Amino acid sequence: MLTRRFFTQGLGMLVASPALVSHARAQSGPSIEDVLFDPDQPVLGNPDGDLSIVEYFDYQCPFCKRNHPDLMRAVERDGNIRLLMKDWPIFGGTSTRAAQLALGGLADGSYARAHAALMATHGRLSDHDIDTALSDAGVSVDGLRAGYSAQRDRLDGLMVRNGRQAAAFGFSGTPAFIIGTVIYPGALNTDDLANAIRLARS
Repeated sequence: MLTRRFFTQGLGMLVASPALVSHARAQSGPSIEDVLFDPDQPVLGNPDGDLSIVEYFDYQCPFCKRNHPDLMRAVERDGNIRLLMKDWPIFGGTSTRAAQLALGGLADGSYARAHAALMATHGRLSDHDIDTALSDAGVSVDGLRAGYSAQRDRLDGLMVRNGRQAAAFGFSGTPAFIIGTVIYPGALNTDDLANAIRLARS
């Protein structure tokens, strides 16, 4: 059974597992506006969709990358999902560089391609792996680097906010999801994801 927690503005998180209800307590934390509508956060899928899915992820996280194709298929099939991939580079400098380069693609519209290319890699990455994956996808590494450098303060601020949100939610690693207003710490398989989307819309 999935561990679920509910995320509501003003209340923070409430633990929904029956075994833990008696120990649940309201916590201050990020608001729904902070998490779902950060003006610097790129949005995939349908920006005007009626359901938001948030994933806190790292480009070196094997579980994030393994489940990403299922997530993207679900978003495409649905057609009405706002997908917010929140960079939380917890595996060191290489992860941070990958996130910086991908976000640099916001400047010239290549973010989605850069993101997809990096999510299609396997396992731990070197700088060479990152550059090769991006170049093979037809994305200019120099262009990404320039895009990041031009907006460095804004993009670094976004990643700092993502990390603070993840800490406030008590996430212990990647991936972690918010679907609608329900928090799912950990990976979601295809059935879990479909059930979570149905629950959010029910």
